[in-house]
Amino acid sequence: MPSQNSNGDSNGVANGAADGQLGHLRYIPLSYDNEKPDSSARELIITLRPEWSSPDSNIEFIPFKDGITNTLLKAINKKGGLSEDEIDKEAVLLRAYGHGTDVLIDRHRETQNHELLMKCGLAPELLARFDNGMIYRYIRGTPTQPADLRKPPVYLAVANRLAQWHAIVPCIYETHAGANGVNGSAHSHSETAIEHVAPGKPSPNVWTVMQKWILALPTKTEAQRKRQADLQHELSKLVEELSQRPGLGDHGLVFAHCDLLSGNVIIEPQESSGATQQDSRQKTVSFIDYEYATPSPAAFDLANHFAEWGGFDCDFTVLPTRAQRSEFIREYIHTYFSLLPQKSSSIDEEAETRKLMAEVDMFRGVPGFYWGIWALIQATISQIDFDYAEYAEIRLGEYYGWREAMKSTGKSTDKDLSVREKRWAQLE
Repeated sequence: MPSQNSNGDSNGVANGAADGQLGHLRYIPLSYDNEKPDSSARELIITLRPEWSSPDSNIEFIPFKDGITNTLLKAINKKGGLSEDEIDKEAVLLRAYGHGTDVLIDRHRETQNHELLMKCGLAPELLARFDNGMIYRYIRGTPTQPADLRKPPVYLAVANRLAQWHAIVPCIYETHAGANGVNGSAHSHSETAIEHVAPGKPSPNVWTVMQKWILALPTKTEAQRKRQADLQHELSKLVEELSQRPGLGDHGLVFAHCDLLSGNVIIEPQESSGATQQDSRQKTVSFIDYEYATPSPAAFDLANHFAEWGGFDCDFTVLPTRAQRSEFIREYIHTYFSLLPQKSSSIDEEAETRKLMAEVDMFRGVPGFYWGIWALIQATISQIDFDYAEYAEIRLGEYYGWREAMKSTGKSTDKDLSVREKRWAQLE
């Protein structure tokens, strides 16, 4: 799909550091300690909110367990006489980063992402950062489960919200002097390789992220070195085949979430006035956790979300059928083009829907590659009780199953396809 603006200002906003006002965030020189979870969290919260140390305060922490990387706690002050609504209005979320994840995630970049989304009205207020995490205002609502993502009222709301991200939020690109944490010094060979993995695309982007991860893979054994070389070869093929395809946004890139799993989709409370329980289009959702957000083809962000319909169990039998993807993408396209500052009455939404459907089909194997590499690294650094090594093989299997299906298009029978590819081809 061609870029919708010929003047280079994708989505009506110059791609850059927004308005130069990002980065003025309070810093608390403390850490969250997994060995002392309650006391370390309490110290952080009281530093942020000294008034919560009063004798009539009653601080409680409610853990969220939908993710497999970070610690996420809701902090509330259950002072006497306050209603549940009043308590929630003052509640905050404390998110502590998973052990060793700095090798995967640029934390300065994550803060920029959050502040930028705040300015666009698409994220809760970011209150402070600390040594190994951040604190932000609580969003009232209910985190979805994978089964919720498959319900039309929810997936249409997700389509609508994702289109808002892609149409409204400008992409932030690094200047060469400060890219990837290099403070004005000359780039190393690996940093140059990361920055230029997809020629002509501003950095960072989803391709540079994958290149960075491949270079971070363990290489102590011959088997590890071979796997890194194999994955590097596959990334080179993906970049050659997909990185230069035309798409929505400037340079074919939009500001993408890139981690739209169920736990990061929050169903907001419904207003009681006027709406009925049967009204299928009254759902509204918000997205949380922006650590993986980066410029990306829109098709990758959508394909990645569709992969999450199966949850961490990777249940391929419940991924969206062609009819469901079409309904989702039609809603997305309608919202996306309605939000562009330079609206055009000549936009053929059905034609744009067909184009994006085809692009998502092309990108459907990439999320498995992306998260497969990620899981291989997590298997070496994470202290969380999750079988990352097995997860890596399942996700990389998605990618290779897609490769086989693409290679044998027109020649394969249904029985030759993987379970995932069979489901993806299902019409209804």
